[in-house]
Amino acid sequence: MAERLTAARLLCLLTAAAASSAAAAQAALPDPTRPPAVASAEDTSKPAAGQATKPAHRLQSVLIAPDRKLAVIDGRTVPIGGRIDDALVVAITESGVTLRRGAQTETLPLNAGVQKKRVAP
Repeated sequence: MAERLTAARLLCLLTAAAASSAAAAQAALPDPTRPPAVASAEDTSKPAAGQATKPAHRLQSVLIAPDRKLAVIDGRTVPIGGRIDDALVVAITESGVTLRRGAQTETLPLNAGVQKKRVAP
């Protein structure tokens, strides 16, 4: 009986060791569902001394329904006519959002940095 108990303990110990080594190996793998960290030239450039930096907004998603249009900019949901800092959201399309600051307009593309390529049939 003592031999069977020792064998059971040994089996449990080996199973735990195998599971922990598998978990350690998986911890080093990147999450395939996480979006890539893309730094644009605008994000990495440093301002000259004495210049204030204007934060660049990032469009993350657009939500378009027959009765409303919403944009997710920097994690905040904004409708048409809503404000994101000092900018007014004037248009939301499937491909981007148009912001207006005074007389200036700025278009935030939905998939910045993604180039479309035609695929041969």
